[in-house]
Order: sequence, then C-alpha cells, then structure tokens
Amino acid sequence: MGCVKWFLRRSGIINQLNNMSRQKKLSITFKMLRALGFNYSEEAYGDVTIGKLFGKVFGNMYKKRLEKMMDWPILQPINPRGLRPWILKRVGCKVGKGCFIGEYVRVDLGHADMITLEDNVSIASGVRLLCHQRDFTDYCVGDDYMQLGYTIKPIILKKGCLVGMESFVMPGITIGEGAVVGAGSMVTKDIPAWSVAVGRPAKVVRYISHREHNDGPKS
Repeated sequence: MGCVKWFLRRSGIINQLNNMSRQKKLSITFKMLRALGFNYSEEAYGDVTIGKLFGKVFGNMYKKRLEKMMDWPILQPINPRGLRPWILKRVGCKVGKGCFIGEYVRVDLGHADMITLEDNVSIASGVRLLCHQRDFTDYCVGDDYMQLGYTIKPIILKKGCLVGMESFVMPGITIGEGAVVGAGSMVTKDIPAWSVAVGRPAKVVRYISHREHNDGPKS
C-alpha cells in the first residue's frame, strides 16, 4: 500500500485528484476573492457565498471590537476577573467561575467555541490560544503551501491551571488540573495535572507534591 501511494504521489496523480475535488466545490464567490488577491483557505472558504462572507466579516469585526475592550485602561479595575472573562464568553469561549485573564491575551476567534476554561484558570499576559494550524502531514517538496488544509482541534484548560506570560497553546491541547506552564512556553502536547512544564516545546520538569501537614505538638 505504501509503494502504491509513493508511486501515485511521484506521478502527480494524487495532486491532480485533490485539485479536481477542490475545483468541484469552489464557489463563484471564492473564485472572485482569489481573483482579487485574497488568499483565503479553500477548506474554510471554498464553498462560501456572498451571504456567508458578509456574516463572517461582520461577525469577526464584532468579535475583534470586543477583544480590544479587554485592554482598555479605563476598565482596568474590573478587567482581570470581571470584564475579560465575560468578553471571552461573548466571543464563544466556555469560561468557568473565578478565572483570571491577563492583558493582551488572544484567542482563536474563528474557533472560540472550541476553547474551554474551567473554574479558577489563570491566563497571564500575552498568551495565545490557537485551535487551528496548517496541516503538514502530506506536505512535500514542490507543493503549494497555500493549498494546505487546516488541523482544527479544541483546547481545554482544566480547573486551577496557570498559563504563564507570552505562552502559546496549540490545537488539541489539554492542560491538566493545577498544572503550571512557565512563561514563554510553546505547548504542543498535553500537560499532566499538577505538573510544571516549561520550554519550546514545553516539557514537564517536575510534579507538584502534596503539602505536608504536621499535626504534632508545636515546640
């Protein structure tokens, strides 16, 4: 089976079939956008109509305006635990109670409904939560990067976890309960509960131990 796939790829048959299947479903609106120089993804916009296009454009504009409100200085006193979690809910995220959202946090607005923050999650300043990225599984020399599809997966931040400043959380990631992600990390794999992970890519450096209780008599 592998030899057959290799032969088809080398002969260009797979690319021709993929192009044929894509061309069948491309709408007139999408072709017009391409002619005007817009490099929208075929997977996300290939069947778009005028109505859907305007819906996406105005929907994204509305979400962008809400997102900018998270950083208004005049609202700073209610921002971290009041306004910002409320805004994330409005753009589609699932947000639990007691969450802390820092400045300049950005979420994947096009897939915000795939992001879940459980109770008491803390997200520090500058964090990015991304639910989609290009799919390089079958990317080969000579392929057109702009023709690649997307991998779209949910992000789940479990109860009480902390994501440090300027960190990136990639598609399909679950950060476990009570886990800590160090500042500037790139999270490409799930982080276990009650662990500390740092780096690019983020790796677990230690597990958080239980607090020892000394119930004996005090000296």
